Amino acid sequence: MKRIILMTAAALVVLAGCKNQKSNEEILADFQAGIEAVMNEYREAAEKVDADEALTDEQKDAKFEALEETAIGKLVASGRKVLAKNPANVEVAPKVIANIYSYMKDDELDAVLAPLSDEVKATEVVSYILGNLETKKATAVGKKFVDFTVDHVAGVDKSGAPVYEKKSLSDFVGKGKVMLVDFWSPWCPPCKAELPNIKAVWEKYHGDDFDVLSVAVWEESRKMDWRNTIDTAAVYGVSWLQLNNGHKEPADLYGIDGIPHMILFDKDGTILKRGDDLRGEKTGKAVAEALGR
Repeated sequence: MKRIILMTAAALVVLAGCKNQKSNEEILADFQAGIEAVMNEYREAAEKVDADEALTDEQKDAKFEALEETAIGKLVASGRKVLAKNPANVEVAPKVIANIYSYMKDDELDAVLAPLSDEVKATEVVSYILGNLETKKATAVGKKFVDFTVDHVAGVDKSGAPVYEKKSLSDFVGKGKVMLVDFWSPWCPPCKAELPNIKAVWEKYHGDDFDVLSVAVWEESRKMDWRNTIDTAAVYGVSWLQLNNGHKEPADLYGIDGIPHMILFDKDGTILKRGDDLRGEKTGKAVAEALGR
């Protein structure tokens, strides 16, 4: 059974470094209290679902997903309300947007960022988010793939040292096959939860016109490396194409700020779907549609 995890780590640090006027502290304290209330409500409801023995695993997953969607909606609405009242507040706005932007679709985020003052947009956090959003637009559905190259570890020599092999996305994408590319990391529980679903899609459709490529990114962010990627892939029965040792460049080029993140490419390398449109059962449906089946 898959248990959906709502990420809220950033919410616990919104007050960090806030030493200015009391009104800013109060605004942020109220915002954080609201986040904690939403999360407590989510956890309590999720625990009840988890303990309900009358529900099947599939029914529990559906309820977890609905609870998560509701909680995220409340978090985003709370943040948008604060931002609407503080579009020029360089102490408040960046901290609030940092806590909600990853839960928003690109068009919604665009609308939230537009009214912010130039001073707020120039802050480190917001300028990063703006840049990331532009990157997503450049790699949105309908755009051609952006290439990258990684030093993939193909094996080890007699001394146990890694044997590197340069591999590019263009070695696989735009070569006449529909390609599902999964950006993941061995430390990421939701990534590992998605692997059985990807495996089922690969086993059903792979062949002359379809394949899957997993690209490991951000391994080093949790003190892991290519060894962990190889070991984890083996445990989960990953037998499709893989690139390890990706570091951050592949994710940066596609504006990916959270994993797992999948992108479905057409035979010519055009992006067909990406992100939330490729999770759970939606992945298989998207692949079947791309293949005309």
